[in-house]
Amino acid sequence: MHEQRVAKAYYKELGGSIVLYSLLLAAAIRFGRPMEDGPARTLVLLSPMLGFGLALWAIARHFSRVDEYMRMFLLESVALAAAITAGLTFTYGFLETAGFPRLSMFTVWCVLCGATGLVCVLRRILNR
Repeated sequence: MHEQRVAKAYYKELGGSIVLYSLLLAAAIRFGRPMEDGPARTLVLLSPMLGFGLALWAIARHFSRVDEYMRMFLLESVALAAAITAGLTFTYGFLETAGFPRLSMFTVWCVLCGATGLVCVLRRILNR
């Protein structure tokens, strides 16, 4: 019962922050890119970070709500995903020197999120 309440609150908070991030991102791309350089443009282009910050807040709250087992499981999964991400990005750095195209730093975040999800799923399957 407690786990379901915690999960519901987490998905609600995280989902809301992702929706806000998406809306601010669309607005920043639409209105910020054509603006002249200056502080106003910088603020508009950075505005999606508000949604990102709220997502981090939701994740931190989730960690504080779950029991010790889940906290350890999640922290270990994130640590493994960070190691995978470090290995992949380090490897790709060498590939860039071999002529592969440069990737945006946004790619690293996508790899970390994907690796975290994959690690969590695999660990759940292996722990059955």
